Amino acid sequence: MNCVYVNSPFFAGMERNAFIWHSAEYHGVMDNITVIGIRGLPIIHEGDDIASLICKKQALRDGDILSIASTIYSKSKGYTKPLASITPGERAHRLAKLNGEDPRFVQAVLDASADIIMEHPFILSELAFGHIGVRAGVDQSNIEDGMVIFLPPDPMNAADSFRADIKNISGKDIGVIITDTCGRSFRRGQTGNAIGWSGMTAIRDFRGDVDLFGHVLKITEEAVVDEIAGFANFVMGESNNGVPAVVFRNCPRWSGHDSLYFSKTEDITRNLLKKEVA
Repeated sequence: MNCVYVNSPFFAGMERNAFIWHSAEYHGVMDNITVIGIRGLPIIHEGDDIASLICKKQALRDGDILSIASTIYSKSKGYTKPLASITPGERAHRLAKLNGEDPRFVQAVLDASADIIMEHPFILSELAFGHIGVRAGVDQSNIEDGMVIFLPPDPMNAADSFRADIKNISGKDIGVIITDTCGRSFRRGQTGNAIGWSGMTAIRDFRGDVDLFGHVLKITEEAVVDEIAGFANFVMGESNNGVPAVVFRNCPRWSGHDSLYFSKTEDITRNLLKKEVA
């Protein structure tokens, strides 16, 4: 595998402006996948047209996949709130004391949650659109002091709308993934996850295919949107890197489905945690 990279603070000073990956795919050749971190975007505020800002910074091509951080989308749409405007209730005060957090922040988490799966040592929430995350994805980073950011309430619709905006501005037909940084069960560290996507299926379904030894695959479903989101998160960074959007070019197409989230009956971990809370 040959790799070259730049256009991200992680690789400052190198000669190329994109990560190029030469590899082989099962059903064909996956040549020259290029990953481009989009730098130079301003601090985003409510009302900003981030689709236009991105198109001014980076020429897009048909078939590109554009991954954007949920934080900039939410800030542009006004999914933010001053902590001073939040009045915590009894449950928020109880959980804030239990976990050592600001009760106003805890109330914001409760307001964003459709269900509380775990209360301690942190709040683990299910959101209305099916995502399960720590503190409902409510964040205080990459925003002014005293403010909180919420995840988009309907990320799938957000990805559809953003994709249409890009099409109207650039004339290019691309895929869009909206990402959020999430922790993982059984492993330390956070990775990027897809919370909304458009122009592709979430899952690449290998069931029914045959492996190198002629065995029929019965289980394998590859969460491609999460894999792309994870690499996008690596390029974006997590502090002051200033790369909130990443382009993936020359990705092969895949087929599958969008059932990324387990149903409540399928999700063993969720059900065990809920029993503990009960």
